[in-house]
Amino acid sequence: MVRFYNYDIVFAEIPDEVSLALNITGCPNRCPGCHSTHLQQNIGDVLDADALEVLMGLYGKAITCVCFMGGDGRASEINALAAYLRKNYPELKTGWYSGREEMDSAIELKNFNYIKLGPYIEERGPLSSPTTNQRVLQVLPDLTFKDITYKLTK
Repeated sequence: MVRFYNYDIVFAEIPDEVSLALNITGCPNRCPGCHSTHLQQNIGDVLDADALEVLMGLYGKAITCVCFMGGDGRASEINALAAYLRKNYPELKTGWYSGREEMDSAIELKNFNYIKLGPYIEERGPLSSPTTNQRVLQVLPDLTFKDITYKLTK
């Protein structure tokens, strides 16, 4: 079961989008220097279709994207939630921030517009750093990727 600790409306996680960023808990990655170690615990509210409906009722008209921040331990469930959003809110884009090097095989690209891959490596810096190892990829209509990380670097 997917759980989320909190959420916020953000402008910097996905370039050119107003995103509802959902901070997913139960992160298995344990990146050294992680700024959100509390998200390693399996805590928070259940994130399912009912919870998404409540959030869409509150924020659906104010956002252009829903971004799952984490969820590496439950990739198939994140994929199902993104599929739910695509079906019921086709005007919204979807994104997933994974801390893994490669995409989990449970993720179906057709359910996402954006995917961030890569663990946080302290000496390489965050996404805004020109030396970051992380990549934000836009999923194109033919299900290939366009690297748009440059839009986040300073």
